[in-house]
Amino acid sequence: MRTGKIKRARLWADVRQDWDLYAALVPGLLFLLLFKYTPMYGIVIAFKDFNIFDGMSASPWVGFKHFEKLLTSSGFLQVFRNTLLISVYKIVFLFPLPIIVAILMNELKHMLFKRTIQTIVYLPHFLSWVIVSGLFIDLLSVNGGVVNRWITLLGGEPVKFFLDGEVFRSVLVASAGWKEVGWSTIVYLAALTGIDPQLYEAAKMDGANKWKQTLHITLPGLVPIILLMFILRLGSILEAGTEQILVMYNPSVYHVADVIGTYVYRIGLGEQDYSFSTTVGLFESVIAFVLIVAGNGLARKYLKRGIW
Repeated sequence: MRTGKIKRARLWADVRQDWDLYAALVPGLLFLLLFKYTPMYGIVIAFKDFNIFDGMSASPWVGFKHFEKLLTSSGFLQVFRNTLLISVYKIVFLFPLPIIVAILMNELKHMLFKRTIQTIVYLPHFLSWVIVSGLFIDLLSVNGGVVNRWITLLGGEPVKFFLDGEVFRSVLVASAGWKEVGWSTIVYLAALTGIDPQLYEAAKMDGANKWKQTLHITLPGLVPIILLMFILRLGSILEAGTEQILVMYNPSVYHVADVIGTYVYRIGLGEQDYSFSTTVGLFESVIAFVLIVAGNGLARKYLKRGIW
């Protein structure tokens, strides 16, 4: 009891001393409370047969009925598989790219040229997916698209990038890389500034070339931020790019591109099955939470580092 009183006394002393800093926290805390925590009450819809006219409180409880439907639905199993595949593709092909780009850009000595390249690389991040989708549709169109013109000139057959299920996932990964790799590069460039330049000087004196400097100084210096970004990426593994896919896919590629986010959108708004769509969303959130906790636990166990 005495320890608790001491801690509370210290807390109030800190609040009185830095009241302005604590006051600055209030808008952010209110935002989280209003838009993040208050809507969590809606989770109860997943355990009810929700009727929009009866409301959440009057709708009857059905327990785990919707979860049973979820786990036995062949349509959801296909959607779950698509989500995992697209997310894994993006992790395998896109997660290392910002690291590589950041290391290469860090070697540029001419500051004006470096800043110009950096601006060009991360500028696509500020474009909406609607605009990016339009750009890629124009580039990859069967009728007059630049890419298909080149393929035809080289003697090949035009490729239906947005209609062929075997190709569409590659389009998703490539467009996501073009849009977001540059923005992620900024994080690693910031981390590179924290590496002591004297380490590179000492390595040069020992005869280490650029490759060895990168392998033994740069990459170890980036390990904490790489680990942080990877754990956070694990948490969003079931969010395979809903906004991107919504504006780029069509019924011809539903079987390879329909992911959990688009499935919830179609079922919840299209078929007005709010209970089932909430169940799907809750399932995604629980899996994401488990992945973050497990990833952090494994990182702390084997690498002695973690988010917390």
